[in-house]
Amino acid sequence: MKLRSKWLSIVLAVVMIALSACGGGKGDTAGSPNSSSAGNGGAKEPPYELNVAFAAFNAIPSNLKEVQDAINEITLEKINATIKLTPINIGSWTQQSNLMLSSDEKLDVMYVSGRNYTSYVSKGQLQELDELLEQYGQGIKEVFDDSFINAAKVDGKIYAVPSNRDLATNYGINLRKDLIDKYSVDIDAIKTLDDLDGLFKTIKDHEPNMTPLVPQTAGISFVDSYKWFDPLGDSIGVLPDYDNGLQVVNLFETPEYADFVQKLRSWYTAGYILKDAATNKDTNTALLKANKGMGYLVNQKPGMALQDSRSAGMELVTVPLTPAYATTASVTSIMWGIPINAKNPQKSMEFLNLIYTDKDIVNLLDWGIEGKDYVIESGNVIKYPEGIDASNVAYTLNQGFMFGNQFLSYVFEGDDPNIWEEMETFNNEAVKSKALGFSFNAEPVKTEYAAVTNVINQYKMALETGSVAPEEILSDFNSKLKSSGIDKIIAEKQKQLDEWASTQ
Repeated sequence: MKLRSKWLSIVLAVVMIALSACGGGKGDTAGSPNSSSAGNGGAKEPPYELNVAFAAFNAIPSNLKEVQDAINEITLEKINATIKLTPINIGSWTQQSNLMLSSDEKLDVMYVSGRNYTSYVSKGQLQELDELLEQYGQGIKEVFDDSFINAAKVDGKIYAVPSNRDLATNYGINLRKDLIDKYSVDIDAIKTLDDLDGLFKTIKDHEPNMTPLVPQTAGISFVDSYKWFDPLGDSIGVLPDYDNGLQVVNLFETPEYADFVQKLRSWYTAGYILKDAATNKDTNTALLKANKGMGYLVNQKPGMALQDSRSAGMELVTVPLTPAYATTASVTSIMWGIPINAKNPQKSMEFLNLIYTDKDIVNLLDWGIEGKDYVIESGNVIKYPEGIDASNVAYTLNQGFMFGNQFLSYVFEGDDPNIWEEMETFNNEAVKSKALGFSFNAEPVKTEYAAVTNVINQYKMALETGSVAPEEILSDFNSKLKSSGIDKIIAEKQKQLDEWASTQ
């Protein structure tokens, strides 16, 4: 009887311990935000610090530390982590990020440019995210249509997630409204590039000291600002009309390319294009402010006119010239990834999940501190506080397109309060390229790729700004591309595209 009583006591004790373990961990499952609080007697682990590196396109805010501290109040509570924001000037980003990735420097979350994405993946510098997204990134997955998040796949795996913003683009021209009104131009009648001829002639005839068309920005050609093809990442082998039966062609040999650069040449010789367009160092808005230009070709999106009007300091109107298209490049141009040397990828993904789902964190990153950098005017609309404007506001990043889910961001006074609903419709209704989701790995042809890139850099800007006569150098350009190995690159891209298509 005593023995039986002793065994009963042991069994009861084991049961009580098990029940205590289950009850004490309520809500602290492996995938929950508080998963790091389990452990010795239920004691919470020390918060983990995440180094978050990103490119700064504008001035680094003087109150970045204050914004960081405000974000940490939220992340401490939700995921038991703090963050250290590490902005790097965009001009130094590629070099600095490569140094961080190739060294032992602590790096937990990073901005990933679509231009560098496949290179990072091929070098093994980014972690696979598929399982992390399933366990700790469900909020991210709920934000996107599957086709958009899958556009980031390389060899069937996701290594970075795109920010939620304009995921498609249409091409058109932005024009100074004062000149449109002054010369009674009917912009609704402008549907194609050829329709611009009359407008440019009117401006040149009446404003002889002004150039009708200026570049979008330094180092950007007019082909970069007006595409009729899926560049398949780099324009070395493209899909005309975003389809072409998935047959890759050499852009520079196509009749459409020859016609376009010839059109540019005719505009250039007529005085419609900035004379130093090929070497120009100024932005479009700077040229408009200086009264040197009337408009510029540009990739567009909802709200573009208001956005660029603020930058130019004058009212602009947008004229679309193409439908909206979504390509791998348009979706993956701005992404977030977890470096291979991140020590706690779960925490990295938990933080990424927050910048796609937490409105407070998104607006701290987008706009700074409420009451100091902005005030809420009404609903979702904000404005500067009294005595504050663009010239003296402390928080100067202005990079809402970068930080996770822009659709959670406040809308600044003067912008359309419904801009994010319009943007979502724009994304969803865009024509999806037949190669959406395909990414090219140039590693098998890296020698030819370097040689072809050098040739393109030699000819591209002059040809694609109208600065030289195509009939004099286009043939020579294509001849040098062939001798440098472009056909081998296109064959490799076709092979990879066919393999990708067979898995879709």
